[in-house]
Amino acid sequence: MMLINSVKTGLKKGFETTWMLAKIIIPVYFVVTFLKYTPIIDGIAVIFRPVMAIFNLPGEAAIILVLGNVLNLYAAIGAITAIELTSLEITTIAMMLSFSHSLLVETAVSKKLGISGLQVILIRIGLAVISGMIIGRIGALI
Repeated sequence: MMLINSVKTGLKKGFETTWMLAKIIIPVYFVVTFLKYTPIIDGIAVIFRPVMAIFNLPGEAAIILVLGNVLNLYAAIGAITAIELTSLEITTIAMMLSFSHSLLVETAVSKKLGISGLQVILIRIGLAVISGMIIGRIGALI
């Protein structure tokens, strides 16, 4: 009986988590996919190409980084699936977002703990930039 209850609880929580993630990932995927077929994505790519080149990334990667930093990793995942990237580019973005994801929420939590919000943001973005540059440069050599 305990096993059956555990399975029921696990399935219920699994479906709840899947639903919560789907509510973020699916709409972002559709919006970014839609934008891909408009001049908007190309415009964003052109504007951000020089900055993203520092990380050996295409200009479109700026959308993923903004979504991951401002919203959360799940929004970034939705955008990644809608934009064609190489494995190395995805790895670079993943490493960068591992340092700087969900900046607004996590900075607010840090401030509640008495840590300077500005310091948290600067350190996290700094680490993201440094890691992106390192992985991007290694990728350029390969």
